[in-house]
Amino acid sequence: MKHVGKMKNNGAKIVIAYRTLPGDPLSALVVGTNVLGDSYHDSLMQLLQTNEAQSANELADILSVRRFPDGSNMLEWFHNNGHLKKVPTNGVLVTPTPQSNVPLDELNVIIAEQKGVTLEDLAITDGGKPNPKSDKTPEPVAEPVVEELSAVDLRSRADALIKQAQQLRKKADELDPPKSKSKKAAVEVE
Repeated sequence: MKHVGKMKNNGAKIVIAYRTLPGDPLSALVVGTNVLGDSYHDSLMQLLQTNEAQSANELADILSVRRFPDGSNMLEWFHNNGHLKKVPTNGVLVTPTPQSNVPLDELNVIIAEQKGVTLEDLAITDGGKPNPKSDKTPEPVAEPVVEELSAVDLRSRADALIKQAQQLRKKADELDPPKSKSKKAAVEVE
């Protein structure tokens, strides 16, 4: 199963939210599963088993649009409650099956090579876009299967997409400000 692993130093079970971080490709953000309450742990494990989570490049993309049974956003809840931990990628073993594991730092190198980007370019920045240093076209994010999502999840996903669209519009306007209508009208009058 994707996004699961354990810490090399103590064997603590973890879920990998981000495999790399912007500006720090040798660090990851993980959630320790042993310290979660039963309902949070069970909800996270159920989410991990969905096609949506298994097809996601980064689990945090899915956590950011899904909710726990109490209505709280999963990614925000992990962050606000101190469960997102920054760890070195060489200290994480990814465990896709109980019988196999691969160091996260080595897996990241393999993924970067397959995508034809540098390790630094694997990190996702604000708005879900790849690191701006990359001139490569990002791999499209898999859209969730609508039948699997509840109305709350669909609304949450829509809100996240609206926010992302607003961020992209703002960046585009910064790069190429739109022409002011008042200036255009003034030119036509003269």
